Amino acid sequence: MNYSPHRLIRAFFRQPVDRTPVWIMRQAGRYLPEYCATRKKAGDFLTLCKTPELACEVTLQPLERFELDAAILFSDILTIPDAMGLGLYFVEGEGPKFHKPLKTLADIKALKIPDPMQELRYVCDAVSLCRREINNKVPLIGFSGSPWTLACYMLEGEGSREFRQAKTLLYQEPQALHSLLNTLTKAITQYLNAQIASGVQAIMIFDTWGGLLTPSAYQAFSLDYMTQIVAGLTREHNQEKIPIVLFTKGGGFCLEKIADSACDAIGLDWTIDLAQARQRVGSKVALQGNMDPAVLFGRDERIREEVSTILSTYGTGTGHVFNLGHGISQFTSPDKVKLLVDAVHELSQPFHKS
Repeated sequence: MNYSPHRLIRAFFRQPVDRTPVWIMRQAGRYLPEYCATRKKAGDFLTLCKTPELACEVTLQPLERFELDAAILFSDILTIPDAMGLGLYFVEGEGPKFHKPLKTLADIKALKIPDPMQELRYVCDAVSLCRREINNKVPLIGFSGSPWTLACYMLEGEGSREFRQAKTLLYQEPQALHSLLNTLTKAITQYLNAQIASGVQAIMIFDTWGGLLTPSAYQAFSLDYMTQIVAGLTREHNQEKIPIVLFTKGGGFCLEKIADSACDAIGLDWTIDLAQARQRVGSKVALQGNMDPAVLFGRDERIREEVSTILSTYGTGTGHVFNLGHGISQFTSPDKVKLLVDAVHELSQPFHKS
């Protein structure tokens, strides 16, 4: 059997590894002073995202500090709605907003699927640049938001705790919501395939708001569409197999169904026990996660203790990629991140002895 040279890829495919691989969601972000300096140089967040050289620069910054097992492309989940003409912008301290949120069925029907090599060319150019600079030392992860998560922002016009507009549409005009989700599914599939063609070596789909739904609504309005995307993705490029990871925040209630989507791995938040998750999905998929990001505010010994607990909870053998249960906080000390990464590599080795 041909194994990838990369520990992360092998773990996603449940192949043997010498130690548990680790990377961190939002690992290129505001907790790093060098990121803040590059963002200041860019002038604003969107310029940073849309300038391939700067996006590449911040993608690589965590790799220079920590012995991570992957890079994740620096970008944003809302690039597709922005390319559809909704006018993405950011307000400091308030997060993303749209100048033109979707208000009517006519707005939904008027949406055009962006050409990833035209309107989103800057993302593909950043991928190519990152691959060249990384020089295959670690794999590069590409990503997108899920259809449901993108729809939430597009309908609300900004972030929200409950996304009332999206849920109102779901229960008042479900066919209108399905129309939007269908369009987004096609756009995301094309976008991720363009990332793969440009050189990403793994794909992650962030379903940040799937946990807001009831189990039946989650199946119909989120998971069914992610499953369509998984079926439409290029699974091998340049003789390398491309693993697909689905992450639904708050999705512990539906692990078995996510595992049936034909993805290769499931990302877990910190609200679920890894041993239970492993028992529930069996040998179908790998698992990624799932340390509470707030643990990194703890004392050094507490961080090592939590790493040890999570590794022990998963148990022996491959199929685990260590990560946080969500993105890292901007208030985290980089020294704590180094401690985490080094602890995972040191403490995980006994779990992989044949």
